[in-house]
Amino acid sequence: MYTPKIGLFGIGLDAYWPQFPGLKRRLEGYLEKTAARLRRPGVEVINLGLVDTPPQAFDAGHRFRAADVDLIFLHVTTYALSSTVLPVVRRARVPVIILNLQPAPAIDYARFNRLGDRTRMTGEWLAHCSACPVPEIANVFHRARIPFFQVTGVLEDDPACWREVDEWIEAARVAGILEHNRLGVMGHYYGGMLDIYSDLTQQCAHFGGHIEILEVDELAARRARVTRAEIARRVKEFHRVFDIQPDCPPAELERAARTSVALDRLVAEHDLGSLAYYYKGTGNPANEDAISSIILGNSLLTARGIPVAGEYEIKNVQAMKILDSFGAGGSFTEYYALDFNDDIVLMGHDGPGHIAIAEGRTKVRPLRVYHGKVGRGLSVEMSVRHGPVTLLSVVQTGDGRLKLLVAEGESVPGPILEIGNTNSRYRFAPGARRFVERWNEQGPAHHCAVGVGHIASKVEKLGRLLGLEVGRVC
Repeated sequence: MYTPKIGLFGIGLDAYWPQFPGLKRRLEGYLEKTAARLRRPGVEVINLGLVDTPPQAFDAGHRFRAADVDLIFLHVTTYALSSTVLPVVRRARVPVIILNLQPAPAIDYARFNRLGDRTRMTGEWLAHCSACPVPEIANVFHRARIPFFQVTGVLEDDPACWREVDEWIEAARVAGILEHNRLGVMGHYYGGMLDIYSDLTQQCAHFGGHIEILEVDELAARRARVTRAEIARRVKEFHRVFDIQPDCPPAELERAARTSVALDRLVAEHDLGSLAYYYKGTGNPANEDAISSIILGNSLLTARGIPVAGEYEIKNVQAMKILDSFGAGGSFTEYYALDFNDDIVLMGHDGPGHIAIAEGRTKVRPLRVYHGKVGRGLSVEMSVRHGPVTLLSVVQTGDGRLKLLVAEGESVPGPILEIGNTNSRYRFAPGARRFVERWNEQGPAHHCAVGVGHIASKVEKLGRLLGLEVGRVC
């Protein structure tokens, strides 16, 4: 697992230190409080302290670059020259968050004006003037074409401010996961779904990672080597994890178990963090047998943080990986229908579901056909946990670039279609008809990912770190 590295430095002006005794030590104390708030399990913080001269700035830039930081927090503690800032971030070449944090909500004017000594008064003001150099820094960053983002608030007792900081760190962590993810693609596109065809080079250019092209024949070959004992153990696991319905034939459970064991080995061999697949297998019994028994195994993988998308939907498995990396799950879905009586959007999909975010236990049902696909066998039926949800789509635009499309809503109880697929009822603030129009006008594919919780603000920050446009519907 990749450990994100967060860079931190503060700024000041060396000319102040002999003029205002104690000021530098006070500002260093502010910086240490910030460092303490940034530290957390699974994150490495590289704190370079207070930078107050251009030579220190050049050195800091080299040190951040050598440390391979993913993100830099610039704590503006007082006025400082922009020449002590630009060399740091220009050399490091990673996104920078300007922390404009005052030590208190306001200066105590009465106490301040009683100090009497104007030198002491100026030193006290400089300990509170973090806002002063931010326009200068912003101007220089704009002219240098360096993207930057801001968090403005109070050093302590400001939950909204530190929630923003936490979300930036979370977004950097997810960006690191995507940067190092190995995405497997197995099979071929579902013929005729023009919206899901993806530019694999653009996927790597925007998200990083590696795309491993896999053959269904490898999965079929691994299935042939699975033992009866391994099948029996996986069937027991199915009974523990799923709500197996009484009409599921034992032979189908064993067929799915054989494929599930083989899938685990395929994923482990190629060190996959996600997988998109589709294959007909017509005329090749071994391949058809593998693909038509894949849903339960893929659902287990998805619940373990290795999302699997059907219909070779590469863009959507990226969206699923993003949501799952944020801890929200990320289940494959599409429009099913609109319920105008209840102002609800029905959404779901056949194939694997993210059973870790299900409302109750996920049912397993036998199907006589997979609609529009070759084969028959077992499928999962689940609804996403009731409560707040976030929808996410990775969209390929008309100019070939990628963007993120996000919306927040609620998964609500009520009747669903009991057809052996994932399906849920969602309510959105604009209402069902306005939501689908606003979502569709952004030009997404017909698939999207759904996760639990409202995390659109985190997705927006991830988009900024990756240089992606983010469209928010609600």
